[in-house]
Amino acid sequence: MRHTPHGRAASSTFGVVLAGGRGLRLQQLTDWRAKPAMPMAGHLKIIDFTLSNCLNSGIRRIAVLTQYKAQSLIRHITRGWGFLDASLDEFVDVVPAQQRVDTGWYSGTADAVFQNLDMVRDASPKYVLVLAGDHVYKMDYGVMLAEHADSGADVTVASIEVPIEEAHAFGVLQVDERARVVAFEEKPARPRPVPGKPTRALASMGVYVFNAEYLYRVLAEDAARPDSCHDFGADVVPRAVTGGHVQAHDFRQSCINSTGHEPYWRDVGTLDAYWEANIDLTRRDPQLVLHDDGWPIRTLQHQLPPAKFLYDEENRRGMTVDSLVASGCVVSGATVRRSVLFSKVSVGDGSDIEESLVLPDVLVGRNVVLRRAIVDKHCVLPDGLKVGVNPALDRARFTVTDKGVTLVTPEMLGQCAHSRI
Repeated sequence: MRHTPHGRAASSTFGVVLAGGRGLRLQQLTDWRAKPAMPMAGHLKIIDFTLSNCLNSGIRRIAVLTQYKAQSLIRHITRGWGFLDASLDEFVDVVPAQQRVDTGWYSGTADAVFQNLDMVRDASPKYVLVLAGDHVYKMDYGVMLAEHADSGADVTVASIEVPIEEAHAFGVLQVDERARVVAFEEKPARPRPVPGKPTRALASMGVYVFNAEYLYRVLAEDAARPDSCHDFGADVVPRAVTGGHVQAHDFRQSCINSTGHEPYWRDVGTLDAYWEANIDLTRRDPQLVLHDDGWPIRTLQHQLPPAKFLYDEENRRGMTVDSLVASGCVVSGATVRRSVLFSKVSVGDGSDIEESLVLPDVLVGRNVVLRRAIVDKHCVLPDGLKVGVNPALDRARFTVTDKGVTLVTPEMLGQCAHSRI
């Protein structure tokens, strides 16, 4: 599917991006930053996918709601996404948690939007598109909006089929023959499969279209309920299924996918999932295509020199194979295979990096070996360090996942983690 024209539905829509989450399952990677601010694909941030989807879909009135350790996210959006034309009522506003309703912070995703309803009302939208800022995917929201407008629904939920054994981590939908949602269960212990597909379940993507007036009413009702968690998936959508018209949107209809793969949508919420999503980009035929002029993923572009590879001598050759290398990197007499080097990474003589993610501003010394590793921002890897070679030794110093991916941070190396954001 390619870029499609957008009509009145997109221009009548206000986008709300929920970007306040920490992402506990990413462990030390989110000690200093919110999950949507995590680096991705060499030079992007995770939130760039959601924001780019909005712009490419014709939605140019967007509020990003932040809360947990949001400084890096705020800086990224204000510096990298301030190019819209305010005179045309186009904007990406960053909205920190401000205790706008009472003295409490956001208690759930629905409460986050409820506390900012005055801002949404000021835009006088017909529809409100509620999005998560921590997923990686390419989607034409205009298709979903048009479908919502035609269906007469109060709410439309974007859905995707997932393996039944993974469905317990999502909201699971049951739909009738017209794709109307007849049941919605958040993170069920025993997910119900898609009829006729015992190994698949229909999961919510956390992408919702609400009729604006309906949203105002149901959020006010939810806020008044003392028994509510004030969450869209746990509270608002299940009650809407009972008392309103909730429609399911099939992501296959709006997925921007140039390769013929199954629709691509990832919650990169664990170290293993984050590593796998980035490493997949190094493959000849990745599931997510970034080289797509028809659906660009925008970001804050730093002014950096091109990547540089030094030396072409026997046993001292700067080279990369099947890798992504961002601007500002220098690979000096080292070998990099099936890896992602983020911006301003320097790799010293004799080092050997394989199937690893090296985040921005990392200095890799001489004769360093990295295997299936994630190296966080600002690490200085000393000469001769070996990571991913001796699992027992790695576990004594670093964080090692069940799938054998090793996380290295400055704190683990005993280094000052200045400017980690």
